Amino acid sequence: MKDLADSVESVEQLAAAWRGMVLDRDPDADVRDLPGIAVRWADSRFAFWNCVTLTEVGADAELLEQRLGQVADIMRAKRQPGFLWLFEDLLADDARTALDAAAGRAGLRHAFPGTGMAGDLLPLDEPGHPDLTFARVSTDDQLLAYADLNSRAYGFPLEAGRDGLAGSTLWKNDVYAYLALRDGVPVACAASVEAAGRLFVALVATDPDWQRRGYGEAVTRKALHEGGRATGLTRATLHATAAGAPVYLRIGFRPNSTVHFYGLEG
Repeated sequence: MKDLADSVESVEQLAAAWRGMVLDRDPDADVRDLPGIAVRWADSRFAFWNCVTLTEVGADAELLEQRLGQVADIMRAKRQPGFLWLFEDLLADDARTALDAAAGRAGLRHAFPGTGMAGDLLPLDEPGHPDLTFARVSTDDQLLAYADLNSRAYGFPLEAGRDGLAGSTLWKNDVYAYLALRDGVPVACAASVEAAGRLFVALVATDPDWQRRGYGEAVTRKALHEGGRATGLTRATLHATAAGAPVYLRIGFRPNSTVHFYGLEG
């Protein structure tokens, strides 16, 4: 039987890190821990801050059907759209087989795939790239540049990313958020933050005009290097898109559970 420890860690890291992120955006955000479901929902125009995930290990097809119906009801009650992050490895075999059909019956559509990843890889050496300098986000203008890079990379309107990050004191003080600058212009960004004894990597993005040059890897290494140096933590976690996973493999992360992102139909 597959060892699920890393997959359990992955969903627990999401719940821990996202709780702080959404409460930073809205002190009244929905951060309920329900039976089998963790809600981390800021009702922000930045869809990544609107999150629900399933937390049980070994849920069978019948329980999965019940949970997906509950998740869809939670999402329909919100003003802004968001995602169910579903960690496939936590499901029983019959639930994995039934997943697509059960999601459809609940009114959920598959948006994109991802992968949970982790590694005992800290400390990392000081990184560098011949094209880049790095700046830690500490001003409102830098934070807006960070937000805009995420919006462009993930295809969101600029106002969506700004709604997620603008004015945050958490991101300017407690998150190790870095911009990669080419000739003084922000071209990539990455952040790390302490979460339940791990260094959690979040919101890595590269401007679409500057991809495939190693910028995302370089700035991720910078965020890990500085976060690890400041906290003394040795283990790091993240959730990768399909495009980002090869970058993180080169850094030293190893995959655990496939993550399915679902939104509401329509």
